[in-house]
Amino acid sequence: MNTLPGYFRQAGTALRFLLLATVVLGLIYPLAIFGIGQAVAPFQANGSIVKDAAGKPAASALIAQVSANDAGTQNPLWFHARPSAAKWDPGASTASNLGPNDPKLLDAVKANRAAVAAAEGVKESDVPADAVTASGSGLDPQISVAYARLQVPRVAKAHGLSPETVQAMVDRRTVTGLEAFLGQPSVNVTELNLDVVAVAAK
Repeated sequence: MNTLPGYFRQAGTALRFLLLATVVLGLIYPLAIFGIGQAVAPFQANGSIVKDAAGKPAASALIAQVSANDAGTQNPLWFHARPSAAKWDPGASTASNLGPNDPKLLDAVKANRAAVAAAEGVKESDVPADAVTASGSGLDPQISVAYARLQVPRVAKAHGLSPETVQAMVDRRTVTGLEAFLGQPSVNVTELNLDVVAVAAK
């Protein structure tokens, strides 16, 4: 019995399935995932590099930039990120590994609170919690809206800008809802400082 016609039918079916799978899995599915990525997670789709006013790559929007000198003193020109156990070194991301009742942590929080209060000219009780505690990675660029607003007068004075101008930058960089971490409004301090550079240079 000649089995060639049956063989050709099976081969044709396999070929059609291959072409269908190629179109669906090799074209339609990747394009759909790319579109979803662009809409939901642009950083993951396009990378996190942000550019300065001249259009040159300046920093990663996912990493806090160093705003302290070698002695550990914060630069008054810029908005400050959270304290960092890694000294904001991307190659050494780490937490302090100190427990909540560790005397070293309590001493660090107390010292940070006093330093922030002195730098911003406010009472220690007005200093937000994220201004004195490090994130788990030590590289988190997000700060609370309260901490960003606390720094507005200092940054505005340092650059000869009006507090209203700098506050507008903070408001523009404040994210809420699904964009905000765990639903808490926050401000990306890396992007905010690039805004300050752009406006102050005019």
